[in-house]
Order: sequence, then C-alpha cells, then structure tokens
Amino acid sequence: GAGSTGCVLASRLSEDKDVSVLLLEAGGDDRGNDIIKTPGKSHLVMHTEFDWEYYTVPQKHGLKGYNERKAYWPRGRGLGGTSNLYSMVVIRGHRLDYDRWAAGGAEGWSYDEVLPFFLKSEDMTDPELAKDTKYHSTGGPMKVSVPHTMPLTDILINAGLELGFQVTDPNAEKMKGISHTQSNSYKGVRWSSSRGYLHPVLSRENLHVKINSHVTRILFEGKRAVGVEFIYNGRKERVRANKEIILSGGAVGSPQILMLSGIGPRKHLEELGIPVVADLPVGQNLQDHLFFEYSIGLDEVVSATKEIQESLWTWLKLKLFGTGVLSSSHYVEVQVFDNTGEESKKLDYPDLQIMFHQTPWRVEALKNFGYSEETLKESSLRETHKDMFNCESSLLRPASVGYIKLKSKDPFDYPIIDPNYLHKQEDVDLIVRGINLCKKFMGTSYLKKLGGKPADRPNRFCASHKYDTDEYWECMVRQKIHTIYHPSGTCKMGNASDPTAVVDPQLRVIGVQGLRVADTSIMPDIVSGNTHTPVVMIGEKAAYMIRGR
Repeated sequence: GAGSTGCVLASRLSEDKDVSVLLLEAGGDDRGNDIIKTPGKSHLVMHTEFDWEYYTVPQKHGLKGYNERKAYWPRGRGLGGTSNLYSMVVIRGHRLDYDRWAAGGAEGWSYDEVLPFFLKSEDMTDPELAKDTKYHSTGGPMKVSVPHTMPLTDILINAGLELGFQVTDPNAEKMKGISHTQSNSYKGVRWSSSRGYLHPVLSRENLHVKINSHVTRILFEGKRAVGVEFIYNGRKERVRANKEIILSGGAVGSPQILMLSGIGPRKHLEELGIPVVADLPVGQNLQDHLFFEYSIGLDEVVSATKEIQESLWTWLKLKLFGTGVLSSSHYVEVQVFDNTGEESKKLDYPDLQIMFHQTPWRVEALKNFGYSEETLKESSLRETHKDMFNCESSLLRPASVGYIKLKSKDPFDYPIIDPNYLHKQEDVDLIVRGINLCKKFMGTSYLKKLGGKPADRPNRFCASHKYDTDEYWECMVRQKIHTIYHPSGTCKMGNASDPTAVVDPQLRVIGVQGLRVADTSIMPDIVSGNTHTPVVMIGEKAAYMIRGR
C-alpha cells in the first residue's frame, strides 16, 4: 500500500542501494491532479477513483439521521493514500498516549522514544515555531506551515483568550489551550506523504512502484510469508519477497488482507473456509474519532464562504502566490484542546478537541456525508445566515470499540465495518461537554458583535427534550454524530504474549515470519488528535527498525 505510511517506508528503505523495494498500490498515480494538490478542495476527492468509499453497517447507538444509519468512510486509494484527502492538520497526540502504549507492552514506543521520528519527518516552515528545536525541526520530507487566510481566525483566537485559554503549541510541551493549526501544506500545495516522500525518489533504480495492483492475499510456506498475490489489469500475478513483506493497507485494508491470507480469528476464518495460518484477533479493537457539528450563524462574512472559494481572485491568489483561502488546511485554522473529565484534569491530558471549520456547511455540503433527506430539511435554516462556521466537538479517546470482519472470501468484497459508535454513554457525555464549550465561544464579545447565534433551528427529532439542555444535545449527538475518518487499532501492537495483540513492538505479525504491519491499525489505543502525523512517525520508526539503525 502506497498510503500515508507506505510512502514513508518505500522511500526510507530504498535509501539502501543494496536493497530492492517493490511498492504495490491498488489505486493510480496522484501526480498532476490539481484537486488533490489544492488544500481547500480535499472534499472533492471524496467519491472519486481516489477513494475506496467504504460504509459501515447500520449503527445501533447513533447515526439516526443518516441514510440507513450508515457512516460513509472515505479511505485514500492511489499514491499518497488518505493523505490525498485528509484535512492536513498536524497533531502528534499527547505524551501520555505513547507512554501508555509502552507501559501496555509496546516496548520502545514511549513519547521520548518516538519524538525523534516525528522530528525526522518534519520541515517546519513557520519561523517562530522552528525556533523550538526540542519539539520542531527543519529539513524533513513533510512541510508544515501555519495557514492564516481568514478574518475569523484571529476572532476565534481572541474569543479563546477571553474564555481563559492560553495560546499553546499542541505539538510541544503543553497540549491544553487554543492554537493556530499546523498544516501539511506549503505555498498553496497539499503536502501528502507521496509528495513528501515518494515523488522525489521515483527515479531510484532499486525502487519499483506498481500502481493499479490490487493485493488479494499474502502467500505462505508454512509459517513464513514468502510472497504476495495481486490483480493487475484483470490478471492474477504473484511476486516473491527476498526478505520480508510489509503491509500498509490502513485500518481497513490491512486486517482484510491478513484475514484473506489466513491470519485472524480462527472461528471467523473457518466459517468462511479460509485455511488458518495464525489465530490472532485481527480486526478487533477498532477505534475512531467522532465529532458533532455545532453551527454558528453570523451577520458578517469572515470565513471562507462558497462565493469567496469560487471567485476568480481566490483562484489567482492560489495559482500566482500560493495564498488565499484555498491554501488553508481545509479551512481549519484554529483548534482547542481541553480537559473536561476527572482523569483528564488530574493528568493534564486533554480528552476534548474543538476544531473550528471556518466555512459554511450548508445543505448542499451536508449531502456528502450521507444524511437522510429528513435530516437535510432540518438544516434548511442555515441558508438564511450571511455567514456561518462549525464548532466541532470531538472526543479524543473513545470508550466505544468496534470491529472489522470479512464479508466473504472474495478480496473485492468490502469487509463488514462496525465501529460501534456511541455504545458507551461516556462518549456522548464528553461530546455534549464540547457542545457547551462551543456555546461559550458563541457567547464571547468577539462573536456577539458579529451576531453569533445557533445556525440550526430546534430539531423536531429531539422535540421531546427541552431545547438547549444537555438531554436535547445528547439526543442530537445520537442523531448527527460524524466520523473524523481516523479508524485505528485493528492490528493492535503489544507484547508477543498479549492475547489481544496482532503485532509485536517490532511490528512483526505474531506467530509467523517475514511479515510486518505498519499503519494506523497497529495503534494499541487511538492517539489524542488527528492521526496522519502519527502514522508518518510509525513509518519512520518502522524503517529504522527494519534497517537496523
């Protein structure tokens, strides 16, 4: 897989001239695609040939306002993978995320041990942040900038200060606070993993990249992985590995390929008639981040409205100078991390992330997410506001855990995805606490002077609850919760003796030889923040371990 982690591995491993690297990718070439390249257009990559376009099974505890109660899961397909369509937000997670990984059996993955690999990947272009050389670096493959393209950005920062938040760098010493978003973009260009790691090295003689090659299974001789079977141009092909195979198919693709290859829960594989190579809990431990969009209407235009995005001047600024709203990190230029629960406050370990999506999500935009027609009608009041933005309340460490299973032995059948959203009440409670924080932002003097008010009318589906109470918002969370597209944990890393682990701390699949997994699926627990930067780190650390240095 040539996704967020696979590009890192292919680039780093092929630095050794005496090694031959083959990178297989089911999708196509991302080069020359202006939509992928443009930071402000990432939503237009969804539902295209660069998107696997998965859907979950109907959710029992949420998504009541969605078609068939199913969540749409865009996953990147093509060179760059999901780094071609994510929002480019650079967040590493909290120190305790990694220290807990290490304490739980992932030896070598504490924060102090992974920080050098974050630094190795980074090219910080903001001169002020670059001064903090303990937590930032320059010269790495991944450009990081700090977009500032809208008047609303400063307004939100000032509103946060009024509420008592400090301006912090969440990727440095202290995560809690309000911050300007750090972004994998530079001079109006999305800095995907393929752009940072793969494109510059495609001419290497020892690196072979084969696109449109859909891997169907890993081949074994006994317990040793010896090759890969894939479909190319409708023809089945096989390739043999001289050393080892590294699977970087993501939290959906990696468990699917493992199970198709005979590595997974014995009972599940036997039910499908797949010979068992290793009985491991593949596909379990599925975790994801969720948010609720609390929309705030305004009487003045201060965000990236549709008219501004589509204006000729906006396009000229992007093409000529690499500036303007289309150069923004998908319009998320400010975010907040806060401690709301008892453990969070005690440990100074934020459990809530607020992302301010600084563009109006009107009814047309909402159709992309799979909302039902009835839900869309309830959002029609949004059309009356001169401007609007979303305050997105997101839980960082979900208590609800799901799974991925095979639907059949057919490698082209999409797997069964059940994230089990909102199974645990504490997830709902935390998101409601975030909604209350959004209301506090709306009540600041900075947003009051712009006429800040709720953009949506009271929802008839929650009319049995008094409007604007916690009970009302709990009902709304179960109605309209939204994934942030961060599936993780389905090939859990841990000690080789851990019955819940799939890979060991060297990322080797337990019980077999010659096979590793490196992507979001190996996370024992999802990190406290956006997942792209951590999976790039995983690629850097994996390459270091494989190369033995």
